[in-house]
Amino acid sequence: MNQTRSFLAVLGRIEGLPIVLVLVALFAAYIISAPSVFLKTGIYMSFLETITPLLICGLGLTFVITAGEIDLSFPAVIALSGFVLAWAYRTLDPGWALWAGLVLALLAGALAGYINGLLVAQVGVPSIMATLASQFFWYGTTTLLAGGLQVALVGIQDTFVHELLVGRLFKGQIVGGQNFSGLPVQFLWALGLAVLMWFILNRHTFGEAVSFVGDNANVARVMGINVEKTRIRLFTFQGVMAAFAGIILTLDIGVFYPTQGNFLLPVMAGVFVGGTSIAGGAGSIVGTFFGMYVIGSLEAGVVATTLSGYWVRAVEGVVMAAVVVLNAVIGEGRMAAISEQLRRWSFPARADTTGESLRQPDEAMK
Repeated sequence: MNQTRSFLAVLGRIEGLPIVLVLVALFAAYIISAPSVFLKTGIYMSFLETITPLLICGLGLTFVITAGEIDLSFPAVIALSGFVLAWAYRTLDPGWALWAGLVLALLAGALAGYINGLLVAQVGVPSIMATLASQFFWYGTTTLLAGGLQVALVGIQDTFVHELLVGRLFKGQIVGGQNFSGLPVQFLWALGLAVLMWFILNRHTFGEAVSFVGDNANVARVMGINVEKTRIRLFTFQGVMAAFAGIILTLDIGVFYPTQGNFLLPVMAGVFVGGTSIAGGAGSIVGTFFGMYVIGSLEAGVVATTLSGYWVRAVEGVVMAAVVVLNAVIGEGRMAAISEQLRRWSFPARADTTGESLRQPDEAMK
């Protein structure tokens, strides 16, 4: 019984465990219901390719929500950075246009995020209103600059930058008797960012400051944390992450269009089902990583099972509810309570030398 209690205690401390269990169960259901699709590598490589921009945005959003804030503007920043990259590619000298486009796109994202940070930290505008206004402004600005037209990046697939950021590794290899479509390089970038973000959130002073600010900003000030500076850095960081997602998306599809990046709700859903607290103070990079693949794979998974696409939203609701329940059951506090109950069952009240029952500690305190 002691081993069982120890196992439950360890289980409750594994970060992102509920969402991992849901992801495993979900893909098991996909394989059973659509083996012709999910027993091949192609669909998984497609997920690694298409979900990456959402994942990159979700990693940054995890920090924002952990700090007790929200950012609704990152879809517009994705479009803005995509336009800047496309403009540089078509306008500047071909020898260094793409490199300049990368830098300018990241700077554009940083600027948008910095303005959000100033509005929230210095002016005192609630983040939901500041970033909502920012979304309208940057989407409108991008549409005006692009003239409402999409831009085809002809020949970009042949550039070194394209191969570096969104190329394919091991393409054409034979895996399991099948022609392997290649491992998307953007997934490796997202994986590296996830590892880096985990260390920053859990092992760096900036991550500690973000958590303290999200838990209680006044207490954070008493502890010597510059709350305003932390918030400005936080939104600037989120702007850079959204810009990088826009770069990946634009390079991958080879086309810029003014409304690209319109996946606000899936990104927020992936962050929340991953275990990041909506009230702030606690975030999970591991949960966001797997949560984004849960949300991002649902539509393709449901369609592959021959169900109508109208089932997607219903299935998403069921999956999200299942994750919430698992988070409640497997959370550290609940597992500790289960462990304590098992301890009491294992060591019932024993009779003393006078024949009276020894009282439990909690009864003795009454």
